[in-house]
Amino acid sequence: MINLETPRKFRALVNQAHQVAAEMLRPNSRRYDLAEHEYPVELDMLAAMVDGLGASGTSSGAGAAGVRRTAAGEGVVNGSNLSSVLSIMEMCWGDVGLLLSMPRQGLGNSAIASVASDEQLRRFDGVWAGMAITEPGCGSDSANIQTTARRDGDDYIIDGEKIFVTAGGRCDAVVVWATLDKSLGRAAIKSFVVPKDTPGMTVERLDHKLGIRASDTATLRFDNCRVPAANLLGSPEIDADKGFAGVMQTFDNTRPLVASMAVGCARASLELTRELLADAGVEIDYDRSVHLQPAAAATYLELESDWEAAYLLTLQAAWMADNGKPNSLQASMAKAKAGRSANDITLRCIELTSTLGYSEHELLEKWARDSKILDIFEGTQQIQQLIVARRLLGKTSAELK
Repeated sequence: MINLETPRKFRALVNQAHQVAAEMLRPNSRRYDLAEHEYPVELDMLAAMVDGLGASGTSSGAGAAGVRRTAAGEGVVNGSNLSSVLSIMEMCWGDVGLLLSMPRQGLGNSAIASVASDEQLRRFDGVWAGMAITEPGCGSDSANIQTTARRDGDDYIIDGEKIFVTAGGRCDAVVVWATLDKSLGRAAIKSFVVPKDTPGMTVERLDHKLGIRASDTATLRFDNCRVPAANLLGSPEIDADKGFAGVMQTFDNTRPLVASMAVGCARASLELTRELLADAGVEIDYDRSVHLQPAAAATYLELESDWEAAYLLTLQAAWMADNGKPNSLQASMAKAKAGRSANDITLRCIELTSTLGYSEHELLEKWARDSKILDIFEGTQQIQQLIVARRLLGKTSAELK
């Protein structure tokens, strides 16, 4: 059974992550929000520290790259999935955009960790990988991907366009989702690791965004882009019965990570809001009934309870992955709850703090802007609810659209 306390072996990691967030990320948060597309050079040193801790074994799962599903063993396992979500919560308490800009901690790294073979894990060790899924004509429906990959000897040739690629301008490689045969639908979709220096791959532009401005978001084009067949993640065989479960397994591991980002961002808003309310003479009293407290305090308690539900769902999804349990339902529940809660919490914290929250005097308005993407990428709120409904009702994607 899951224990809701932070495992003792992860407490040092969590404390280190919080210290980094407090002393490095948050002090630079406003600077890189205003200087969109400027690379945060401070992150190079931080990434080197994370790499060193991971190599020493003292903080396995210190970032997104630490996520990997393992077979269930005897007893309860608190592994890299749980440690990753706990550390990411702390880092996003500091700044979501800067966390997404950390070298070698991209969502593509999580994809590699989720489905790569042991040989591929060794070969791509140390690579900073972005993730390229969304296309101009394909957003939430990942099964409708139009980017193609055709076999040519020992290579695949990729053609297509990808948009909204996080860290797409800075990363070393991109995990590209492409179809081997459009006529076969979702079963033919595979993921490929494409190094950035590969001929035929170009960064078309960097996008301006509402939030997470410290993180570059790129549009990539693939024109006769040739990659080795060995860079296909997972099995190259097309299995109509299995569909594209192999690449979708990536989401079962990355959605709890995104949920943890939302939980961390929302917690930052709640903590600052409580301080500002206290300065204004509004105290939150946990020993009194909600209806006996000021309206602002009652609203705060409501938001805090909503946050805790998202937090617990996120821990559950990560813990299940660590213990080899199917967690597709729980991953989507965590992502849906945390994404929506973070949006609601950050915006209502602005309401509670009035002009202080709306102005750039505090970071509350920035956290509200940052939180919106956490309800969108890695599957929108609506898609998560659809997945949850399918799992609960026992329906296929064809039966429930």
